[in-house]
Amino acid sequence: MITGFLLRALDRRISIAIGIILAIAVLVPASNLLLPQDSAFRIPTYIMSMLGKYLAYALLALALDLVWGYCGILSLGHAAFFALGGYAMGMYLMRQIGTRGVYGHPVLPDFMVFLNWKELPWFWHGFDMFWFAALMVLVVPGLLAFVFGWFAFRSRVNGVYLSIITQAMTYALLLAFFRNDMGFGGNNGLTDFKDILGYSVQADGTRAVLFAVTAVMLAISLLIASGIVNSKFGKVLVGVRDAESRVRFLGFRVENIKLFTFVVSAMMAGIAGALFVPQVGIINPGEFSPANSIEVVVWTAVGGRGTLIGPIIGALLVNGGKSYFTGAFPEFWLFALGGLFIAVTLFFPKGIVGTLQHYLARRREKRVALAAGDAQPGNDSGSTVAQQAAE
Repeated sequence: MITGFLLRALDRRISIAIGIILAIAVLVPASNLLLPQDSAFRIPTYIMSMLGKYLAYALLALALDLVWGYCGILSLGHAAFFALGGYAMGMYLMRQIGTRGVYGHPVLPDFMVFLNWKELPWFWHGFDMFWFAALMVLVVPGLLAFVFGWFAFRSRVNGVYLSIITQAMTYALLLAFFRNDMGFGGNNGLTDFKDILGYSVQADGTRAVLFAVTAVMLAISLLIASGIVNSKFGKVLVGVRDAESRVRFLGFRVENIKLFTFVVSAMMAGIAGALFVPQVGIINPGEFSPANSIEVVVWTAVGGRGTLIGPIIGALLVNGGKSYFTGAFPEFWLFALGGLFIAVTLFFPKGIVGTLQHYLARRREKRVALAAGDAQPGNDSGSTVAQQAAE
């Protein structure tokens, strides 16, 4: 069964994309660690960390594309799953600080000592172990998605109404995590990380490993998403997107299909958040901002929703542009982002990859039709033209 899943997932374009991502996972860290400081081909550590952040964003965009591009669920709350995964990893990193914090408390993080907390809250227990934190990176976003989806999809909430309540969910979490009494650092969030698995998070070697792990997880997630959408379940998923009522009348439990896809997507987003935090060095309630979820929608739309590869490209391009514009023209970045989204909506509604696929498909159809038409009996130049079309 696993072999069949992999064969369905690894079509030509997905195989090429995964190969490129894995090559990047090897070449970028190797360039940083092995080449001399003065080499023109060496990628500095800060650039590698920034690219690692972009790859985490690409994983988040891929997670959104799974539910929006293939299931028709426009979620404006995926920043919540991203942030929850980030907080789970941040809690582990905070527990590793120990007596090296500002107040030197062996158990309590600095912000708890500052707020005069006497003991560690119950929900912080276990986060001193990496395996437990890694499990929570999946469980917490997945559980929230399951509970939310259970009620939303069984109530048959669709369209803009579903988008609004997903945004309301992430905004409610934003307000909750801003509170100091929640036990997550309030407005300042979690920061001042020291170690991960016993290695300094500031060391070049650790940064290189974090980059490589982020790229590998992006490749694995792309493989899983491709396997899902190219399976029989994926065909039903697209049917739900295009004609939900018809799929329901055929006897499928549409709410279960949506729920499964939503939970898988939330877990992917949680993994993206967990990989984002140690590379950036901070997680705070600002990651829950509804504006962040809207940005993910922009990345996916620019790259091309419903293509899997498109959102990855869109996330990398838009965030690269953001880094440039916020440095060179900081006052114009929001206008550039809004203009980009409007331009894509008006002129490239299928996004970069979607438009390219549509163009290539049309070109292929014309060549096949030309070859078939010229090969009809009585056409003296049929074989010659058909051969040219095939070339």
